[in-house]
Amino acid sequence: MNLPNKITLLRVVLIPAFLVVYLAQPLGALNAWVALVLFVVAAVTDAIDGYLARKMGLVTNFGKLMDPLADKMLVCAAFIAFTATGSLPAWATIILISREFYISGLRQLALEQKIVLAASTSAKIKTASQIVLVIYLLLPYPFTFLFFESVALALIIITAIISIYSAAEYTWRNKHIFKDA
Repeated sequence: MNLPNKITLLRVVLIPAFLVVYLAQPLGALNAWVALVLFVVAAVTDAIDGYLARKMGLVTNFGKLMDPLADKMLVCAAFIAFTATGSLPAWATIILISREFYISGLRQLALEQKIVLAASTSAKIKTASQIVLVIYLLLPYPFTFLFFESVALALIIITAIISIYSAAEYTWRNKHIFKDA
C-alpha cells in the first residue's frame, strides 16, 4: 500500500466523518465549519494522491479503480446529505448521481474491451463545479448572504448542465464501445 493509495483511502475514511458532522442536529456554526473543512480536506486529497502517484511512478490498479470511486463516493454522499436536509432538490441529486453511475458503467464496458477512458476536460470541469457547489452549500452563516438561494440555484443548474454535457460527450467520443457491447 503506497502513499498515494493511503491518501485515497483517507478520502474514503473522511466521508463518514463528514456525514456525521454535517447531519448532526442541530447543525450549528461549529458543525458547519467542521463539515466544510472535512469536505475540503477530502477534496484536496484527490489532487494530492494523483499528483504523487504520477510523480513518484506509483500508479497502481488499486489507485486507478479507487481514486475515481472515492471521488464519486465523496460528492454523492454530500449530494444525498444535502437532499436529506433540504439544501439540494432531489431532481438535481438524481441527475448528478445518475451521471456518475452512467460513466462508471461506461468505463467498465470500455475496460472489458481493454480500453481505458481518460478523464475529459468536461469531466474535470464537472468535478470542479461539483466541488464549488458542495462548498457553497456548506458555507455557514454569516458567509451566506441575501442572494444565497438564487446563487445556490444557479450553481445547481450549472452543475447539472455540465454533468449532462459531460456524459453526452463521453458517450459521443466513445460510441465505438457500444458496437461490441
